Amino acid sequence: MKSVTDSFVSLGHWPSAGSFGFNTDILATNPINLSVVFGVLIFFRKGVLNDLLDNRKQRILSTIRNSEELRRGAIEQLERARARLRKVEMEADEYRMNGYSEIEREKENLINATSDSLERLENYKNETLHFEQQRAISQVRQRVFQQALQGALGILNSCLNSELHFRTIRANIGILGAMEEIAD
Repeated sequence: MKSVTDSFVSLGHWPSAGSFGFNTDILATNPINLSVVFGVLIFFRKGVLNDLLDNRKQRILSTIRNSEELRRGAIEQLERARARLRKVEMEADEYRMNGYSEIEREKENLINATSDSLERLENYKNETLHFEQQRAISQVRQRVFQQALQGALGILNSCLNSELHFRTIRANIGILGAMEEIAD
């Protein structure tokens, strides 16, 4: 195998002077060809390559900045959402507590209203019973009075004769006449 320096030395000694040909020895010509191609590419393409790399770098940086802005926006939205969630949870707890206290208050009001209604019904029942008792007592008194009166009339009718009857009527008329004179 020939070394790289040997291939450079052999450049000056081409066997076919005057004709153009290809060296088919890959190991001898490949490093030279590659170094020439790279040298030309670097020399001529250095500005284009730098521009491409700079553009790529700017796009990457821009993407990173956009990602950071989106991340900050997402964090802000997340914080707002968390704050709103805390607020809604507090309101829900407040509504729950108010709801429980409202239910208890309504329960107490219902119990009190029912108790008042029962008390009024009890009073109405007692008043009705008292009224019915008074009515029954009144009816019994009236019946007893009628029976006593009928009994007294029966006794009077059996004991009285017509002359005693006329004397009682005259005595009553005399009493009424005396009352009339006093009134005048």
